[in-house]
Amino acid sequence: MEFELSEEHRLIKETARRIAREVIAPRAKEVDETGEYPHDFFEAFKKAGLLGMAIPESMGGTGNGILPLCLAIEEVAKYECGAGLMLVLSGLPTRPIVFGGTPEQQQRWLPALAAGDAKAAFCLTEPDHGSDAANLQTRAVRDGDDYILNGNKVYISGGTVADYLTVFARTGGPGAKGISAFVVDAHAPGVRIDRTDDKMGVRSVPTAHFSFQDVRVPAENLLGGVEGQGFNVAMLTLNSMRPTVGARGVGLAEGAAAYALEWARERKAFGSSVIDFEAIQFMFADMAIQIEAARNLVYKAAWLVDQGKYTREYAHHLSIAKAYATEVANRVAFDALQVLGAQGYMKDHPLERHYRDARQLMIVEGTSQIQRVVISRALIDRNLVYG
Repeated sequence: MEFELSEEHRLIKETARRIAREVIAPRAKEVDETGEYPHDFFEAFKKAGLLGMAIPESMGGTGNGILPLCLAIEEVAKYECGAGLMLVLSGLPTRPIVFGGTPEQQQRWLPALAAGDAKAAFCLTEPDHGSDAANLQTRAVRDGDDYILNGNKVYISGGTVADYLTVFARTGGPGAKGISAFVVDAHAPGVRIDRTDDKMGVRSVPTAHFSFQDVRVPAENLLGGVEGQGFNVAMLTLNSMRPTVGARGVGLAEGAAAYALEWARERKAFGSSVIDFEAIQFMFADMAIQIEAARNLVYKAAWLVDQGKYTREYAHHLSIAKAYATEVANRVAFDALQVLGAQGYMKDHPLERHYRDARQLMIVEGTSQIQRVVISRALIDRNLVYG
């Protein structure tokens, strides 16, 4: 068992760290306050070649894999969790094309997305169907060489800047087998952004609500050219991307703990540095234990994905990593803020932003409760035993 990062991994990590310190950190507070998409962050990722890691080289990407992507996400999320989400979005909307697209479709869309010449968004969630994705209501009806798309999608991260939308819609009967996946031009007639959300956290990446009103989607944009494959493609995508959400959690926790530790070294109380008090030292020890455990779970999960192990029989490993790392982010952000006391509650320090941002992570791409459903089913239904 090898725990040492490769030279390629270290280079990616160092590149992301440089971007985080030079480009992201100076503007982290500003982008949270304005809620405006930071195009300069995206351009820095593009210039560094960090946007194609989730896309195989044969399809126009760099093909580094999910573990290297997690390493980059971890570094940038230390300073601004939305920047980590921007890197997640290099994979979340593109993986359906990787998993479900024909070779022609893959070559049509993926090279531009991998190069950062276009952006995409992942459209699964609906007003009445979030975790219950198998019962989504957006419908696509065949009409000659097109499909007519009608419905609504909500909470679409990066939707306001997307050129393409990976849309899951019902083409058949009820349930999972009636769902298909399409790539939709975000600027096609009938595609409309009804509103964007004023969010608690992760404000740098806008969240959009889309309506589709009689949108004509060319039949050649049906992923795989076959109806009924959409739900499976969506699940493979979510499974394979779960480690990246965990990586955002690890990075956020590391950033919060590091900031609080530096503050505790400098802050004086009762004639000593705050860090000299055992109660505070134990808080940091607990943070370190949790962060180290979360990081190892995320790295293992990412490694599994890169080995092709993201189907149902491995899903519980990916869910464990996602659930634990995102919950660690919340606990560490809470404790780091507590170390600073009243100062931590103020916007003069980044910890209140980390605290708000962390809350998103336990909800997106499968809530903590949904992860426990996946884990418990693996334990109970399949009599999974750890040996």
